[in-house]
Amino acid sequence: MRPLATCLVSSRPPRRLVAVSPWVLAVLAASLPAVAPAQGIYSCIDDRGRRLTSDRPIAECTAKEQQIHNRDGSLRGIHPPTLTAEERAAQEARERKINAERMAQQEAVRRDKNLMARYRDEPAHRRAREASLDTVRLAIKASETRLKELEAERKPLLSEAEFYKGKALPPKLKTQIEANDTATSAQREATATQQAELDRVNRIYDTELARLRRLWAGALPGSMGPLTPPDNTAK
Repeated sequence: MRPLATCLVSSRPPRRLVAVSPWVLAVLAASLPAVAPAQGIYSCIDDRGRRLTSDRPIAECTAKEQQIHNRDGSLRGIHPPTLTAEERAAQEARERKINAERMAQQEAVRRDKNLMARYRDEPAHRRAREASLDTVRLAIKASETRLKELEAERKPLLSEAEFYKGKALPPKLKTQIEANDTATSAQREATATQQAELDRVNRIYDTELARLRRLWAGALPGSMGPLTPPDNTAK
């Protein structure tokens, strides 16, 4: 004989029992929402000094921290306050600042370690400086040589122009003098730029050397903050 399940269909006496097959009960059970387990007991003190408790976050304490207790009274956790838009923005700004500072510190440590790995001692650093400066010095020397060539080319042009004193220069001579002037001006600008690069390279190595001396003496990598790049506008 098929077993029968019973359910209560009326709360008034006499009770009537209706037979329901097991598969119907299974379908009904599956359609019912799951009952969430107890989440704990929320507790806080409101603005009036009253201690409030509830089985869910307390509306009167949305701006305060709320303690969450287990049924045995032990502390389970803290429910944070609900922040206003301004408070949330300020909190995010603080978090961004903290993250930026942490990343800068990590970068300082990495750079210091790389410096010490690249330069074991001061002679090694000096050799690297000279190698970098030599490249710029060669460019400056080439510019100075070109300036001398332009000056030599200019002398006969000016001598020829003396014959036309007070008169209009022939178009070809005028064009040659103007071209010489333009090339000379450009070469002088290039020389100035190269000299500035020479100074910049020296500042980079000066900054590194000062830092390396402290690291070689025992300073911890990253303890001196980020390596400040040289000011390219310094004279």
